[in-house]
Amino acid sequence: SLDTFVPDSASIASSIKYHSEFTPSFAPDHFELPKAFKATAESVRDSLIINWNATYAYYEKINVKQAYYLSMEYLQGRALLNAIGNLELTGAYADALKKLGHNLEDVAREFLADQEPDAALGNGGLGRLASCFLDSLATLNYPAWGYGLRYKYGLFKQYITKDGQEEVAENWLEMGNPWEIVRNDVSYPVKFYGEVISGPEGIKEWVGGEDITAVAYDVPIPGYKTKTTINLRLWSTKVAPEKFDLSAFNAGDHAKAYSAMKNAEKICYILYPGDESLEGKTLRLKQQYTLCSASLQDIIARYERRSGEFLNWEIFPEKVAVQMNDTHPTLCIPELIRILIDVKGLSWEQAWNITQRTVAYTNHTVLPEALEKWSLELMEKLLPRHVEIIKMIDEELVQTIIDEYGTEDLDLLQEKLKQMRILDNIELPESVAEMIAKLEKSSVEAIESTEEDDVSDEETEPTAEEDELEEEEIEEKNEVPPIIEPDPKLPKLVRMANLCVAGGYAVNGVAEIHSEIVKNEVFNDFYEMWPEKFQNKTNGVTPRRWIRFCNPDLSKIITKWTGSEDWVVNTEKLVTLRKKVFAKKGNDVHFGPVIFSFSWTDEHYPQFADNEDLQSEWREAKRRNKVKVASFLREKTGYIVNPDAMFDVQVKRIHEYKRQLLNIMGIVYRYKKMKEVSHEERKSSFAPRVCIFGGKAFATYVQAKRIVKFITDVGATVNHDPEIGDLLKVVFVPDYNVSVAEMLIPGSELSQHISTAGMEASGTSNMKFAMNGCILIGTLDGANVEIRQEVGEDNFFLFGAEAHEIAGLRKERAEGKFVPDPRFEEVKSYVRSGVFGPYNYEELMGSLEGNEGYGRADYFLVGKDFPSYIECQDKVDEAYRDQKVSTIW
Repeated sequence: SLDTFVPDSASIASSIKYHSEFTPSFAPDHFELPKAFKATAESVRDSLIINWNATYAYYEKINVKQAYYLSMEYLQGRALLNAIGNLELTGAYADALKKLGHNLEDVAREFLADQEPDAALGNGGLGRLASCFLDSLATLNYPAWGYGLRYKYGLFKQYITKDGQEEVAENWLEMGNPWEIVRNDVSYPVKFYGEVISGPEGIKEWVGGEDITAVAYDVPIPGYKTKTTINLRLWSTKVAPEKFDLSAFNAGDHAKAYSAMKNAEKICYILYPGDESLEGKTLRLKQQYTLCSASLQDIIARYERRSGEFLNWEIFPEKVAVQMNDTHPTLCIPELIRILIDVKGLSWEQAWNITQRTVAYTNHTVLPEALEKWSLELMEKLLPRHVEIIKMIDEELVQTIIDEYGTEDLDLLQEKLKQMRILDNIELPESVAEMIAKLEKSSVEAIESTEEDDVSDEETEPTAEEDELEEEEIEEKNEVPPIIEPDPKLPKLVRMANLCVAGGYAVNGVAEIHSEIVKNEVFNDFYEMWPEKFQNKTNGVTPRRWIRFCNPDLSKIITKWTGSEDWVVNTEKLVTLRKKVFAKKGNDVHFGPVIFSFSWTDEHYPQFADNEDLQSEWREAKRRNKVKVASFLREKTGYIVNPDAMFDVQVKRIHEYKRQLLNIMGIVYRYKKMKEVSHEERKSSFAPRVCIFGGKAFATYVQAKRIVKFITDVGATVNHDPEIGDLLKVVFVPDYNVSVAEMLIPGSELSQHISTAGMEASGTSNMKFAMNGCILIGTLDGANVEIRQEVGEDNFFLFGAEAHEIAGLRKERAEGKFVPDPRFEEVKSYVRSGVFGPYNYEELMGSLEGNEGYGRADYFLVGKDFPSYIECQDKVDEAYRDQKVSTIW
């Protein structure tokens, strides 16, 4: 049993006072908010540790199969309210803090004081998905752990200045992290470089090189209304103290003295270090291998401990499942094989079989640049033993392809090998090359023999011209495709995604449309050979953090009208709200939470669906949230916005395919049209809007940073235009993160998910906005497709080309057949006129022009979708202006 003591407010107050005195991070003088937060968090952590210990004592005892989720990112957000809420102690902690002179909301969420910074362990949807998974795994009582890296400086902290985005290092660990427990007794060696030597009986040993130590930091993850508390284990890197060169330091060569320490520590300095240099590429590969090696050593140690004297490696996959979140943890595959063969003494056949039954892969992208390919030369230097293993896996894969497709059609075979091999632009394995050469030779001899048998007995001697023609015909018949030869002009690469597919038992996409693209385009050759491996797992989000805790006003309404809090763990219960929330009358669009099927008939709806009190409460809750957003925007940006305007939000990682550029171009068009009409016409023709952006552009992604600069320049112009006033505001929120999302999403009314169709794997922010009563405008891309099916076509503003049309539209553009809409050309000219300041936007506007070339030809189809987009925005305006006729926006 996991039952434990449930503290009351008095015992909690005592615990907080104890931690403020005996585990202090602050001076003892006053119990100010920062100190109150730290002591409160330490108190909560005590409860988490009790549950954590009980959970894993239970799992150890029953030796249950355990899932291990490996991810380079975890975008957790603030933990205090989430942990207290999951423990069902919100009221008790609020009462305890009130006795101590503080308010729980102030302690947990005071933005300006920044008591609890967001854990800087992620960047975008990949990391947030990982964190939502952990919350849900704990809530559903699954035995699971997450593994990641403990980044000291995160990705970066974003500032918005007159020059656009500027980056500085995150300082989230500066005051310590009360949620982590350092496990100095849990550490593993990790090796780089060196060489591989063969020992007795052919046993391989990886020796020499650079050795570091990975140390575990544990973060308890509590489930909701359960004692189950699982673990996120983060690795930090260091070297042994004796690696500090004391002689060099005393001689004044300080850099040499601590070079080994810095080389180890910098592995966990930042998330996604720039990889344009060889040093950057090397550091990224070190990060990925550190995550895989330390995690697998830990997983195997736990398996051995639980197995005791009954250790059986053949049943390892029955006790362990390793899920790779995208291609970053791909080195799990050769690393698991290395440990099983080199350390545990298994044969190649055993290790390969066990690995293929243990590891699974989630694909998150169709973008070619995101399907990682590593330089073979770099990998051979850094991880020589793993390259040997990868070559063996590649040979296994090549043989499987030959077994599947045979050798009769060498054209087909060589095309399959070219597309599916793990090693790109690298010679075929010697045995396979020899076999194909023999087949080619046999094919030629067979053709020649046939020709000889068909020689005519005609007496007439052929002419010289006829002889020449006959020889050419024979040569054409004798042509056999050459063995695939490497191109010396191209790099030799290791294709990590192909390694994931070959080395694992399952491959999943993260939305229905994305999974179909994965099967039919990205990995079609693999799908044809192994259809049973491929599946869809549409992403999801935790309703605890994303409704229950971040939107308490809406949560109370839902609980009141559904009759219980069951919806927090079973969102299907929300169906009782569906009729009115998603009803459609005439041309009115009604906003409310999703994600529910529309297959029910009227008799399934409760009578209160048409209740005016529900509708009134809903509107009041939304406006209270909008007032909070308006206050937040003023604090963070200085801009004053009208909470009665439509709050139109696009917050996500800045990338060309996500098309923040389309959004801001539409805003520019809107602004221009406003300027062209009288004050009265403006008020009657345009619904007032506050257009909110947020998101980080990767530090070396120049075009994305230009887009950020463009958005902020448009905002600076529009927001100071007295003719426009409150009819239009454009606000870029700096340093977007989970906590900012928790503030913005409950107050949003329109959310933009407008990626080029077929390029967004899923998206999860679309789900969060929809769950909080926000209408979406978007393309048929990612999870938008399924959300639209659930909420109904009439409750989703759809525009743009569809995924199956994209290739044809790009071809049309390359052929010079695309004719841009005059309104799009009008916007570009307006931008170039300098109305938004002196910055030269020629590179940005130029990317939308031309028919071919790098950084040209509008690859993401902004111009193509622009007319459809602005016409759809007109429908949004119409619906918003008519909301008094409808019930809920």
